[in-house]
Amino acid sequence: MTCRSWWAGEEGRVSAFVVVFTIGILALAGLTLDGGLALAAKVRATGQAEAAARAGAQAIDLRAYRASGRLELLPEQAIADTRRYLASIGATGTVSVSGNTVTVTITTTQRTQLLGLIGVASLSVQGVGRARPQRGVRTAEP
Repeated sequence: MTCRSWWAGEEGRVSAFVVVFTIGILALAGLTLDGGLALAAKVRATGQAEAAARAGAQAIDLRAYRASGRLELLPEQAIADTRRYLASIGATGTVSVSGNTVTVTITTTQRTQLLGLIGVASLSVQGVGRARPQRGVRTAEP
């Protein structure tokens, strides 16, 4: 049996395996790359949501604070301050005030790099931040 006759019997059999194997490798690479990009987008959205919530949590009712020493939010002012902050960083999200807690949810989409080859054009990510007004420093920093 010569080399030529051995290869002649294998024509076309390997190509199907190579195609399936290549698609699998690209899908795994896509999950790794695009998953990392989606995770980075989620961290960014969460950071923006937390910063926006802190901006809203500064809308303290000074009259109530001076009269009773309690920290209370002005809900309308807190929402307006939060939305103003979101607009200044170019983000959009939902804002709610419940009691003394400002909650911000930012939802964004991350376009995919490799998963687009298998039909996944983008991934939706969401970041949530909450903040309440605080009085003074609670712990000493090193």
